[in-house]
Amino acid sequence: MIKNYLKNKLSISNKRRLSNLVHGIRAIGSGNNLNKLGSIYGTDKVGDHFYTSHYMTHLKRFKYKKIKLLEIGVGGYESPDAGGESLRMWKKYFPFGKIFSLDIFDKSLLQENRIKIFKGSQIDTNFLNAIIDEIGDLDIIIDDGSHINEHVIETFKILFPKLKDGGIYVIEDTQTSYWEEYGGDSKNLNNPKTMMNYFKSLTDSLNNQEFNIKNYEQTYYDKNIISIHFYHNLIFIYKGNNDEKSNLVIANQI
Repeated sequence: MIKNYLKNKLSISNKRRLSNLVHGIRAIGSGNNLNKLGSIYGTDKVGDHFYTSHYMTHLKRFKYKKIKLLEIGVGGYESPDAGGESLRMWKKYFPFGKIFSLDIFDKSLLQENRIKIFKGSQIDTNFLNAIIDEIGDLDIIIDDGSHINEHVIETFKILFPKLKDGGIYVIEDTQTSYWEEYGGDSKNLNNPKTMMNYFKSLTDSLNNQEFNIKNYEQTYYDKNIISIHFYHNLIFIYKGNNDEKSNLVIANQI
């Protein structure tokens, strides 16, 4: 009865404040545990998927830093007041962080202190550059957007250079690499247009110092990717100075 009354009488903004208060109370003592926070805030990164354990492994060093995190995709599809569960989870997990997001639909109703949401396409170069111009370079980027293979690859090409050294770029839901309706391919596992094959190809960049190619010129990814971690439906790409020298190859010649 009380629940129905609050649902009918409260404005969207007041409902959100009340919900955040309840979640905040439930989250007391769980601030370091993304598995618990994910369940409390209702994100599918835990339960439907098994991402939060991996996120704790890779992102815990950012926990108490003044980071900037951008997540592509808010959730809730076209409904203006649906979604944002993972954004609130990130806000709780990173108490000094600023959380940004973008979505093809208008999700401005879900904005709150330390959460800002932009409306636009994840493959619109001008739009993405305008976001970076406004908020600055990022520490963490998470692509949980359209999951269309072409979009994922194009977004990475635009945004990875905007990531700070020491930052991490994450791609979720890579199962669509095998689904035709998303531009994937289960039959030809060497199809270069799928996101899995694109990111697998970047693993060679880690070892570019070993290439036996006279006058080889390093690519941007050769110079700036220091590790790539693949999990079930999830990829973490670390940015930094990939300057480890070969013990046998000098200037790409044995």
